Amino acid sequence: MDFLNALVALLNFVIIPATAYGAQLALGALGVTLIYGILRFSNFAHGDTMAFGAMVTILVTWGLQAAGVSLGPLPTALLALPVGILATGLLLIGTDRVVYRFYRAQKAKPVIFVIASLGVMFIMNGIVRFIIGVDDQRFADGERFIISARNFREITGLDEGLAFRTSQGITIVVAIIAVALLFWFLNRTRTGKSMRAFSDNEDLALLSGINPERVVLYTWLIVAALATTAGVLYGLDKSFKPFTYFQLLLPIFASAIVGGLGNPLGAILGGFLIAFSEVGVTYAFRKVVSYLAPEGWEPEGLLQLLSTDYKFAVSFGILLIVLLFRPTGIMKGKTV
Repeated sequence: MDFLNALVALLNFVIIPATAYGAQLALGALGVTLIYGILRFSNFAHGDTMAFGAMVTILVTWGLQAAGVSLGPLPTALLALPVGILATGLLLIGTDRVVYRFYRAQKAKPVIFVIASLGVMFIMNGIVRFIIGVDDQRFADGERFIISARNFREITGLDEGLAFRTSQGITIVVAIIAVALLFWFLNRTRTGKSMRAFSDNEDLALLSGINPERVVLYTWLIVAALATTAGVLYGLDKSFKPFTYFQLLLPIFASAIVGGLGNPLGAILGGFLIAFSEVGVTYAFRKVVSYLAPEGWEPEGLLQLLSTDYKFAVSFGILLIVLLFRPTGIMKGKTV
C-alpha cells in the first residue's frame, strides 16, 4: 500500500506535470528548430510569438464565453485556437515581408537575423502588453479535473489522491496530434519534402526548381500553428502572463539545442528531457521517500536539490553542458 501511495505521489507531482510541461516545450522547440533548420537563424521572438497567439486566442475565447458558446467539459479556448493560429500566421508572414525578406535578399549573416529577431521580440512584447496588460489572465473553463484527488481516494482507498487536470490531458493529446500531423506533412507531402530538401542543401534545392519563397511561407505558417498551440496549452495549464513567455525562451531554446538544433525529433526529445530535469530537480521528494522508508527512518529534510525559483537554472546548466561536450545535441543536429 505504501508503495502505491509513493507511486501516486510521484505521478501527481512529477510524472504528469513534467509530461504536460514537456509537451508544451516540445511544441515550442519544434518551431525554433524549424526556423533554424530551414531559415538558418535563431528566432529570439519565438516566446513572444507564443504570447501573441495565446493573447488572440484568449480574446476570442472571452468573446465566445460572453456569447454563451462553450464546449461543455472542454475549454472554450479549443474553439478559439484556429483564430489565434490564423492571426499569428498573418503576423509572422507580415513580419517576414517587412523585416526578414530584405536580409535574405542581401544574403546577410545569421547574426544579423538574430539581431533583427530581437527587435521583433521587443515590438511583439510591447503589442501584447499594450492590448491585454501585464497581469495574469485566466481563461480556462469547462471541467477542471479528469480525475480529482477526492474521487481517486474514494475509489482506491489510498491515502494519496491523484489529481489529473483536464488541461494536462488536453496538452498531451493535442501535442501528440500536432506532432503526428507535422511529421506526416514533412514526410508525405510534396511541400514537406521540398522543405526538408531546402533544409538539407539550399543550393541543390534551388537547382531542383524548388520555390524558396513558398518554402518560407509554409515554414512561417507551421511555426505559427506550433507556437500558438504551445502558448495556449501553457496558458491553460498554468495561466497567461506575457512576461512568462519571454522567460520560456530559455527552456525552449535549451530543448531545441539539447535535442539537436534543426532536428524535429531531437526537439521533442529535448523538450521532455528539460521538463523532467526541471521538475525532478526542484521537487521535494520527502513525501515519496517517507512512504517507502521503514518506520522511524523518515527523512527530516525536504530532499529537494533546488528551490522552484531556480528551475530555469536547470535548463541553463544542461544547455551549457551540451554546448561544451556535444554541440550538435543528442540527435546530432546542426552546430550552434
